Amino acid sequence: MSEISAEQVAHLANLARIALTEEEIEHLTKELGQIMQAVEQVNQVATPDVPPTSHPIPMQNVFRDDVVGNTLTAEEALAGAPESDGSRFVVSAILGEEQ
Repeated sequence: MSEISAEQVAHLANLARIALTEEEIEHLTKELGQIMQAVEQVNQVATPDVPPTSHPIPMQNVFRDDVVGNTLTAEEALAGAPESDGSRFVVSAILGEEQ
């Protein structure tokens, strides 16, 4: 894998509409070069007989069965509310809009 050049970094920044100074381009050229070297090392280790994984150990469903249980009535749910209108909680508007 070839190293990334300052011209390529400047071109990518231009495509992304990011204004970079010469110092930032130089800094990012070094950092992106290091990232590309790390990716190359991973590519050297990865083999076709090793499947790609997102977790080192197999994951299994950890959800419980959906079982209907006892629920609160509207009156019971609103009993401890600081303010309600009889069937709903009353809360302050958070976007500055009163309805």
